[in-house]
Amino acid sequence: MPFSHRKDLGLLALRLGTGGVLIAHGAQKLFGWFGGGGLEGTTKAMEHMGFAPARPSAIAAGLGEAGGGALLVLGLATPAAGAAAAGAMAGAVSVHAPAGFFAQGGGFEYPAFLGFVAAGLGLAGPGEFSLDHFTRHRLDRPAVLLLAFAVSAAAATVVVTRRNAAVAAAAADEGTDDGA
Repeated sequence: MPFSHRKDLGLLALRLGTGGVLIAHGAQKLFGWFGGGGLEGTTKAMEHMGFAPARPSAIAAGLGEAGGGALLVLGLATPAAGAAAAGAMAGAVSVHAPAGFFAQGGGFEYPAFLGFVAAGLGLAGPGEFSLDHFTRHRLDRPAVLLLAFAVSAAAATVVVTRRNAAVAAAAADEGTDDGA
């Protein structure tokens, strides 16, 4: 293999590793695999964390992770895959942010890292060892990239803003109940 394929191999390694982790996390949420709660458990967790409506939020998170991860592994529709995974991770970051940065204290380090790597892959492209390359980048064009990241950013902003408002309202209700 020529020395010139190092970048493509690096992108492949990043896609396989990051995509594999995302697939596993999404499978936990959707199917209960790998010790996850499945759709019912994830729905309850989403409700507890302030995401509404909880079931569609659980499905969206699971599909963003598992679907985005699978597409990253394949190197297919890479901008959309990276954007979907990054958007899903933005929701996870919002949950972990109050605990600070580091994962050992429950912080947002891990979901932020997954989101940044997925976004980076979506922006950089999949490399030569990918289905996007095989299909002559039909789903890896600048317009797809712009649309995918714009939609993902808008959706993540709406979801996180709604969740933060729900969490703040619940905290205010608790404060009112405690003072009565």
